[in-house]
Amino acid sequence: MTDDTLADFERTEFTADGRSAPVYRIGTGPAVVVMSEMPGITPKVADFARTVAGIGCTAIVPHLFGVDGKDPSAASLGLLGTAATFSRAMVPACISREFTILATGKSSRIVVWLRALAAYEHERCGGPGVGAIGMCFTGGFALAMAADDRLLAPVLSQPSLPFAVSASRARSIDISAADLDIVKNRCAAGELKVLGLRFQGDWMCPPARFEFLREQLGDAFVSVELPDSAFNPDALGTPHSVVTEGLIDEPGQPTRQALDQVLELFRSRLLETD
Repeated sequence: MTDDTLADFERTEFTADGRSAPVYRIGTGPAVVVMSEMPGITPKVADFARTVAGIGCTAIVPHLFGVDGKDPSAASLGLLGTAATFSRAMVPACISREFTILATGKSSRIVVWLRALAAYEHERCGGPGVGAIGMCFTGGFALAMAADDRLLAPVLSQPSLPFAVSASRARSIDISAADLDIVKNRCAAGELKVLGLRFQGDWMCPPARFEFLREQLGDAFVSVELPDSAFNPDALGTPHSVVTEGLIDEPGQPTRQALDQVLELFRSRLLETD
């Protein structure tokens, strides 16, 4: 691929909680907040947002880190260039107070800004509520955002925080106890269905994390765990990103079926109001 100019997106600035950052929008209809994985809003993340817009939603893509539209693939940059692109996004994020990297039982500060964004977009776009998907570094943000009752359709794609450097961190996700209690109550009341996606061999999103989520959320947590063989062989690295880099966008492919489950959750919670 090549860099994506994001020319078909509307670009504005959103300010809340002392933070101001670009936000890209495409489509019409109820809002879905698309939180990018490392190293940022890549062409594949932008394509996912376009797919969300294609079902009748407004995809809201906030800048969280990295260079917007940059293609990180080795084919375009070479291996050293790819490593440098990831480092330039990862290092500032890891030292930022906005993101919780290792601590358990804590929601990242950025979630406050994301909830404010979701509230603003709900008012602007209308509909019964808002959807959200977090990927990798941002995977757990979608769960923490669901402590706000505007969030109706949270998707956790390969949630990778806190980094699983110990068994206790593997059996956790980056959400505070207070936020988790609210989400659990919403799940028990039938208000939420939480969709989780991962590859079975993904060490960054270990199986213990999904076991923890099943224990906490019960039947409201629907896990999609794909065999590593379903990962796009042309993608860089080991099996990790389900609906972007690892996607094989062909009928019958497990990753395409996972993507369809994500889109169906957004349809059922945001578009079908009967």
